[in-house]
Amino acid sequence: SSVSPQIGSYKDVSHESLSLFWLLEPRIEILVLGTGDRVERLHPAMLKQMRDCGIAVEVQDTPNACATFNFLTSENRMVAAGLIPP
Repeated sequence: SSVSPQIGSYKDVSHESLSLFWLLEPRIEILVLGTGDRVERLHPAMLKQMRDCGIAVEVQDTPNACATFNFLTSENRMVAAGLIPP
């Protein structure tokens, strides 16, 4: 059995840590990633991999990511969040 990697900062986000999100059923359409106190750039290849799986990725600082997640949920969108504490 595999153990999901520990994510302590945006630098720990990897293909492996994102793979969980394209295995979810029902399938999500949007992944909101909160990268802590500020918006951090993720590797473009990781974002492309998610888009290729049909999942849009929104990268924000964590407080805004929480608000975006709540808003999208209130619109009944299929959304998941990955949040790194600020």
